[in-house]
Amino acid sequence: MSDIKRTNVGARLSDMAVYNGVAYLAGQVPDDPSLDMEGQTKQVLATIDKLLAEAGTSKERILMAQIFIPNMAEFPQMNKAWDEWVSKTNAPPRATVETRLANPNYKVEIVVTAAV
Repeated sequence: MSDIKRTNVGARLSDMAVYNGVAYLAGQVPDDPSLDMEGQTKQVLATIDKLLAEAGTSKERILMAQIFIPNMAEFPQMNKAWDEWVSKTNAPPRATVETRLANPNYKVEIVVTAAV
């Protein structure tokens, strides 16, 4: 049985757990919530790239993405950043949900699961 490897472990959560060849990322939020939707999304995607690299994988191996946004009116701006970032030949299944986020200044939170 494989050991579970956790990244950036805190009292409440870890940024990522890797188990049995799969990387499970916690919801990633922007470092700078003063940015607009496109800027926040780019920041979150850069964090996802970094975490996936730490796990020895990449966006081309994402199995599923879940995106949470508080305002569907900003969906096009989020998609603009996503479309620039996502692998054109390996776009993962994705769901986008409108919901309130933990910090009212966050415009996006993204959860991904990826094969390692």
